Amino acid sequence: MPTPPKNPLRYNRVLLKLSGEALMGEHDFGIDPKVLDRMALEIGALIGIGIQVGLVIGGGNLFRGASLSAAGMDRVTGDHMGMLATVMNGLAMRDALERSNIRTRVMSAIPMSGIVEHYDRRRAVRDLKDGDVVIFCAGTGNPFFTTDSAACLRGIEIEADAVLKATKVDGVYSADPHLDPTAEKYDKLTYDQVLDKKLGVMDLTAICLARDHGMPLRVFDMNRPGALTRIVTGEKEGTLID
Repeated sequence: MPTPPKNPLRYNRVLLKLSGEALMGEHDFGIDPKVLDRMALEIGALIGIGIQVGLVIGGGNLFRGASLSAAGMDRVTGDHMGMLATVMNGLAMRDALERSNIRTRVMSAIPMSGIVEHYDRRRAVRDLKDGDVVIFCAGTGNPFFTTDSAACLRGIEIEADAVLKATKVDGVYSADPHLDPTAEKYDKLTYDQVLDKKLGVMDLTAICLARDHGMPLRVFDMNRPGALTRIVTGEKEGTLID
């Protein structure tokens, strides 16, 4: 039985969005097993206090269709290859979670019989209620849509309380804090402020989808130990967009 948290929960069901680049760790390409294990530990802490966790992972650590598209590759072909990269990341994350004794199901927007299950919303919600982590792969299943858009879409479909976007910085800034030391951090923003200020948190489609369906977004630094737990228990962490 999950252990009840000392603090009341702000969220009971979340959709966590991880970039593919986050899985590279200190490498320039591929997957760092140590990063997978650390993320599995953080996600396991949520499962342990009864939080339901859905997961969308990008594929940029293995393939970036946009760059090859600029070099002449057909955009649809590149996007399909990117979708396959997200499935590879999903399988790697499932392995890390299951080695930590966390039941995990991988669902793909593209049928891939024998490797992962095809996406089924009702089945996904049942699994979440049973305490399983559900990893949603292959984006939306359509080209021209980012994995950020897929995260917002799946979050809305499974009726998550929030979409949590893990990044390399501890929230949303007025400029890149790595390049501009005067960049201002925002604790809270509206969807329209994100769009008006062109902050680049997510693509336009993802932000508009979240806004139109009232889906809160929280941007945070996944490299801060315990960040996920602090978010769901109501502590101050990252930037809230709603």
